[in-house]
Amino acid sequence: MDYLQLAGKQFLVTGVANKKSVAWHIAQTLESLGAKVIYSVRSEARRESLTKLLAGKSVFVCDVEDEAQTGALAENVAAAHGKLDGLVHSIAFANYSEGLKPFHETKRADFLQATAISAFSLVELARAFKPHFSSAASVVAIGISAQVTAASYGYMSPIKAALESATRFLAKSFSEDSEVRFNTVNAGPLKTSASAGIPGYLENYLFAEKLTMRKRNITTQEVADTAVWLLSPRSSGVNAQGITVDAGMGWNFFDETAVKAATRL
Repeated sequence: MDYLQLAGKQFLVTGVANKKSVAWHIAQTLESLGAKVIYSVRSEARRESLTKLLAGKSVFVCDVEDEAQTGALAENVAAAHGKLDGLVHSIAFANYSEGLKPFHETKRADFLQATAISAFSLVELARAFKPHFSSAASVVAIGISAQVTAASYGYMSPIKAALESATRFLAKSFSEDSEVRFNTVNAGPLKTSASAGIPGYLENYLFAEKLTMRKRNITTQEVADTAVWLLSPRSSGVNAQGITVDAGMGWNFFDETAVKAATRL
């Protein structure tokens, strides 16, 4: 039984970096349910590194930092595949080359570059693909949950907040002449290659696990499953929302074990 009604539908998934990435888990789940997945990667070098992983699949190159490439991506995908039933935005970048700094010491150039790539790229992708979406397409962006206030996440925290806010404004903007939906999946700490590059991430990951209600962090597949549901017609009533997937971490501030550990004299 095709409960999610995804068989035969067509989706563009951006941001696949390796087998650990959220984008890859989403794409694999979509394909297992009979959907066709089209892939967009950041560079030719990234496409070459994924040759084995994406063998036989339709792969396009688009560096979203270059607005012209975003427009070209939409034209090329539409020419090759026609209408899309959905799009996954799983793109983020931050320049930590100088190490982690207090937020007030963030450089303008770093902040603007990260914003363009990690948040505003969703607006540009939505605009470029608008003529090529099916009437009830679904767009899902991958955000973050309560870890947004973690100092180790640096200036990416407000940028991810901007990404979530942008989905709501896109949902409203698109509603004037379509039923295309925009939502985010706000994930708790994950074991991904991208997270490994965040200074101090491991300590926060281990602490977050103690705050989950089940005492076990979420998996990348759990985030992917939520995204796939949002891409499906079964979530047709959900729009302009941020769904948190963190195993209850965000509502478990006063976990007894954590409180005792923090107040032990």
